[in-house]
Formats: sequence, structure tokens, C-alpha cells
Amino acid sequence: MGVALNYFDFEQGTQEWLDCRKGMPTASMFHAIMSKGRGSAPSLTRQTYMYKLAGEILTGEVTESFETGATKRGHAMEIKARALYELRTGDAVEQTGFYSTGKMGCSLDGEVGDKGIIEVKSKAPHILIPLLLENEVPNEHIAQIQGQLLITGREWCDFIAYYTGMPMMVKRVYRDIAYCRKLNSEIIKFNHELSQLIKTLEVM
Repeated sequence: MGVALNYFDFEQGTQEWLDCRKGMPTASMFHAIMSKGRGSAPSLTRQTYMYKLAGEILTGEVTESFETGATKRGHAMEIKARALYELRTGDAVEQTGFYSTGKMGCSLDGEVGDKGIIEVKSKAPHILIPLLLENEVPNEHIAQIQGQLLITGREWCDFIAYYTGMPMMVKRVYRDIAYCRKLNSEIIKFNHELSQLIKTLEVM
């Protein structure tokens, strides 16, 4: 499943980073592409995401995102979690920019050696506690993790859930070839529908 890969060494959140991912499905939203509607109805989550990307392509403008106090705290905790992970494992984490195949892309929270990556999520204590007890990665993060492994070709991802003052969860997830094939197929289908939507809108 090898793909041609482009790398953009832009800091996450900068205008350059936003521009290089504009109108492109990215791993953090792969769950939307994989979502299913009730019964035979289309997925509203998937449809809304497609409309968002179509708007970016047609206007050339990135959809605005607002940074809240919670997201700022999350970014600060991500830095702490990365340092704690390095201390716990003895492995250095290298921060990276944006990876793109031209049809899909991802930004990693870090690379570990030449085989691994990390994905850090800040979780409020009442959400983190059951994760620690169950020691399982929540389903809502699987598409993102497997998508990152699909795009980068790396073998595993250490999922990290953290909140200051709480124990840190680290769970290794290996690349699931069957899931990645299904995900790749759904992204191809999504991109085709997105392209058809753009063509329809351009002649209106």
C-alpha cells in the first residue's frame, strides 16, 4: 500500500500549515469519512465535512477554527505528556510537520525512531479514569491512528491519554492492514464525491 509522500516542515497551526492541508481530507477527520448514517440515510457528519472541504477549495479560504481555553490547556498538556513519555520509555520523540499524499494528509504529534509515532490526547479526569481501567483506545480515535500509519507507512502508534496530576495511559496500536485498506477505499470514494460536488457547484 505504498504511496508517494510529500513532507512540509511547517509548525502546526501556522498559516503555511493551514494552507498546505486546505481542502484535503486529514487524519484527524477520518472518523467523519468512516461514519455511517442510520439505516440507509447518509452520514450527516461525513456530508458536513465534505461541504467544509468543498468550501475551502472553492473560496481558497481555510475554515476558521477557534482556540478555546480548553484547547490551550490541551496543547500545554501535550508538551508535558511528550516529555513524560520520553522519560518513561527512554525513546526520543521528534516533532514533525505535515505529511501529504496529495489526496490525504496528517500531522503527527511525534515520531519515535523509524517505525513508531505517538498520538496524544488530553482527557478530563472523569474520561481518563475509565480509559486507564480498560486500557483500550477509544473507537473514535482508531481512524485517525490507522490513517496516520497508512499515510506514513510506519508500523505502530503509541496512543497517549493524559491529564495533569493523573496517571498517563500509553497503549500501542499496530497497523491494521485490513482496516487501512478499507479506510483507503473510503477516502478514495470520498474524494471522488468531493470532486463531483465541486464540478456541480462550479457551473451553478
